[in-house]
Amino acid sequence: MFAFLIAAAVLMAGVVALVAVPLLRRTALPPATGAAFSAAAVLMFGSALLYVLWSSWPWRNPAADSPQTMVARLARQMEREPRNLEGWLMLGRSYTVLQEYPLAVRAYQRADQLSAGRSAEALTGEAEALALSDESELSGRAGRLIERALAIAPDSGKALFYGAAVALRRGDLPLARERFNRLLAMNPPPNVRAVLEQQIAALDARLSAPQSQPAAAAGEARVQLTITAGSDVPSGDAPLFVFVRQAGAGGPPLAAKRLASRFPQSVTLTPADAMIPGRSFAPGQRLEVVARIARSGNPVGASGDPFGQISYEVGKDGLRDLRIDRVTP
Repeated sequence: MFAFLIAAAVLMAGVVALVAVPLLRRTALPPATGAAFSAAAVLMFGSALLYVLWSSWPWRNPAADSPQTMVARLARQMEREPRNLEGWLMLGRSYTVLQEYPLAVRAYQRADQLSAGRSAEALTGEAEALALSDESELSGRAGRLIERALAIAPDSGKALFYGAAVALRRGDLPLARERFNRLLAMNPPPNVRAVLEQQIAALDARLSAPQSQPAAAAGEARVQLTITAGSDVPSGDAPLFVFVRQAGAGGPPLAAKRLASRFPQSVTLTPADAMIPGRSFAPGQRLEVVARIARSGNPVGASGDPFGQISYEVGKDGLRDLRIDRVTP
């Protein structure tokens, strides 16, 4: 397109010269300077305007729209097409990606109504949005939605994953293992397979261990912190999330707490704070501990969130100081 515009500009300059130069070089009459410049202006600006109006080129490039703009456009479309089931599902997925969880819940609820309760994707999407905003929902409404989704689509990968988490939260270890194992049989990507194998191995250990052993181990595993904030960290009502991960490993946190943003503050995390029961930390394990002020209120980190991070060895390190003195880029 750039080369075409250059070529068009060169041709236009030639046309302007053919019209204007004779007007400037008239011999029998005085040069018509005003007429020459007027003709040049009409030719250049008039042709450019007509090309923009009559051509089919998409001068406003849709690719330049932000995700928020595109989702807002989709939301307006759904106002005109309120019976469009696939559109409501897409809107729910889009809001989830943007971390607009309450709006995602509403979109999935509308899809559930349109499907008369027969859409596993609508049920699972609503449950996911609820759990991402508050993981305790897996023990309540989100958990019930997941069970309904599995009754409709027992081979849904997402429903099986959340269904395993729901089973873990209520202490049904055999059912959780069965659901993780069914996910493993679906030939997931290598990184997902590794996480599933770790979950199954941890469940096998718990199912085969004496009942007193997990309780004793849980009593020894704890992370003790005193959290402070730098003087440049703004105060406010944003929640404070404190979570631990295995050092050098990805995936969801091993344990987490949501607290009020007040400093200094003493915090203790134990396996009882695990996001997924059965997947926590133990004595001798090296952890990464992060304290983050979520300005948006969402548990998922966002640019501009103040945070602090330290390394912690469970069973060796005692009370440690963690200072919030950085900002998420």
